[in-house]
Amino acid sequence: MSDEKSAPQETQPKKKLTREEKQAAHVQRITRTTVACVAGLLSGVLSFLLAGTPDAAGIQSGASTGILLLAAAIAVQKYLFPLLKADTPSLTMKDWFFQGFMTFSLWFISWTVLLSAGVPA
Repeated sequence: MSDEKSAPQETQPKKKLTREEKQAAHVQRITRTTVACVAGLLSGVLSFLLAGTPDAAGIQSGASTGILLLAAAIAVQKYLFPLLKADTPSLTMKDWFFQGFMTFSLWFISWTVLLSAGVPA
């Protein structure tokens, strides 16, 4: 056993971003959030339209169609980001979770509002 203390690891200071780099990163975050919101809204409306006519309790017979549409809306984002020139390699698991959560939230809200409002399918 060695009595030597391990040398503290040297950490490299983070590179200071320029104003233009900060703005570009901000625009990319806004773009990704907008894509998630639009995908959620579209999948919620499509879920309402394609899942069948709601009964008196607001339950549709093809509700599993809505869940499949949600999964498709989340999966499509991975392939849509490169087309929008969003920086996908830098996205972490936390970022992808945020994308999925935003899509789920707007899907759930839009589908629920349409079912609650009594809109004919």
